[in-house]
Amino acid sequence: MSDLPPPPPPRSTPPRPPFKGLKPRNNGTPQEPGQRTPLPRWAVWAIIAVVLALGVGSQMFAADTGERLSYTEFLEQVRAGKVERVTLNNATNTITGTLTDGSKFSTTGAVQLSDADEQLLKERGVDYDYKTPQANWITSLVPIILPFLFVIAFFMWMQRRAMGQQGNIMSIGRSKAKAYQADKPSTTFADVAGYDGVKMEIKEVVDFLRMPERFKEIGARVPKGILLVGPPGTGKTLFARAVAGEAGVGFLSVTGSDFMEMFVGVGASRVRDLFQQARKMGKAIIFVDEIDSIGRKRGAGLGGGHDEREQTLNQMLAEMDGFETTEGIVILAATNRPDILDPALLRPGRFDRQIVVPLPEADERLAILKVHSRDKRIGTDVDLDTMAKATPGMSGADLANLVNEAALFAVRRGSVQIERIDFENARDRVVLGASRESLVLSAEEKRATAYHEGGHAILATVLPHSDPLHKVTILPRGMALGVTWTLPEERHTYSREYFLDVICKAMGGRVAEKIVFGQLNSGAANDLEQATNIARRMVREWGMSDSVGPMAWHGQQQVFLGEDLMTSGREYSDSTAKMLDDEISRILREQEERAHQLLTKHRKGLDLVAEALLEQETIDGATVGRLVQQALDAPASAEAPIA
Repeated sequence: MSDLPPPPPPRSTPPRPPFKGLKPRNNGTPQEPGQRTPLPRWAVWAIIAVVLALGVGSQMFAADTGERLSYTEFLEQVRAGKVERVTLNNATNTITGTLTDGSKFSTTGAVQLSDADEQLLKERGVDYDYKTPQANWITSLVPIILPFLFVIAFFMWMQRRAMGQQGNIMSIGRSKAKAYQADKPSTTFADVAGYDGVKMEIKEVVDFLRMPERFKEIGARVPKGILLVGPPGTGKTLFARAVAGEAGVGFLSVTGSDFMEMFVGVGASRVRDLFQQARKMGKAIIFVDEIDSIGRKRGAGLGGGHDEREQTLNQMLAEMDGFETTEGIVILAATNRPDILDPALLRPGRFDRQIVVPLPEADERLAILKVHSRDKRIGTDVDLDTMAKATPGMSGADLANLVNEAALFAVRRGSVQIERIDFENARDRVVLGASRESLVLSAEEKRATAYHEGGHAILATVLPHSDPLHKVTILPRGMALGVTWTLPEERHTYSREYFLDVICKAMGGRVAEKIVFGQLNSGAANDLEQATNIARRMVREWGMSDSVGPMAWHGQQQVFLGEDLMTSGREYSDSTAKMLDDEISRILREQEERAHQLLTKHRKGLDLVAEALLEQETIDGATVGRLVQQALDAPASAEAPIA
């Protein structure tokens, strides 16, 4: 990885300096000559506040009129000769004046003084006068102007709202892609544990964008499109973020659903705008997550094609491999449903390379667990290597959730670090489901569950091709009343004998209850469903039946994947269907009889395992193996004969 900084994007013309002496606008762009700066929104409200203050302020903050007297007290003061001057307000009937000691007073009287009161003022030598004050012109205009101001403000608000909606309508065809700058800290390949092969293939694209001359010297052409394919949670989006952090070029991220809109043609417009943004960057990577939402087969479905989605797909096909060259633009897409993508999208020249991101192997799971555990307090008794081997089939997202659940269990226990028991509880919760402590089984149900799970455990121990038994419990978890847990070994192909042992083990719970109690119940519904599905695929898909031979039928296809409705029915005749049903039934009955023979032979071991489950509720695979061996070494009894 080079230490040199990435070159800056090319500019067509140098930026023009702002005009000298001009102040920038609020948004930081210089103001051109002749343009008027609009008033800010707060200025309008400030003007209204000043007008109201001028009109009402004079009355709210009136001058002090002194002591408040009643009209009777006022006449008494006049008779006593203590009043020097009086002013009568004709508008408000207010009488204000000054006493002989210089203090002021106020009172309220009639509009016109009576003759007796006026004569009293004259006799006592009081200087009185009638005054009619003129109204404030601002106060007079406020009731007239204020409604007009509210009407004008309402129309201005409506105009701005309409302009904003018009702007949204005009920008509906713009791309919703998120741009990430090259200098922004982001995820790198060091944050992605494992997957060395996937890293190598993606790193070629990163190296081409950083150092294109190395590839051009020998005439190599970088793939225009890379499709990441894999189950959910394997880290496809994480790889895209790592590419954004490693490439040092422009990175545009968008999801497939961002192109879809209720208006026809909007998706195609957004695709054009997306590629225009990428071309302005010079070199760029476009990441389209969940591309299957717009890249489905054209013309598929019950009602034909989806016009908006197909137009969007056509525009993307044209942009990726049309007449215009997009040198320096690489499209990175991710999906977990590659079977429904349009063939034109997957051909060379568009998505030249498909990179499979599978479920991690044991060493990759160990690296992923180390990455998610490096910022957590891990106890000394935790063995991540053992935990990685005990979590086959888990994706990177599952492992991240496993570590987080272990931390939650540690907090729940009040511990300051994550210990082995926390990882065990977290794995049980993720794989088996949450413990249902509120569910209380009766003694009869608990005993039936113990023998049911004991039958599974015995067969998992004695069958030669079965997965190793890890744990068996009669504590209700998830939707099950009890669970028998085996750890599948790392394998990629499975033999016929392995599937037969799986079916036989699934029949163990049903057969154990039949042997011990002489009756059947509904607890084996999930076991029968699992066994029937495996037997059906053995006969119809995997060619593991001598009667049917090397033939495979997948049954009815789903119409929305592009299959025709009239021709997607059954591919075989009624006689072949009867042969398939008979063969599936034969396999299931043979394995049920096989389970009956093995459990009858190990009846004493079944009793010991059931008693241990009733006493301890949870036992491990080693304990089951020891109890089975103990039962074989013990002499036969009349109550539990060994076949």
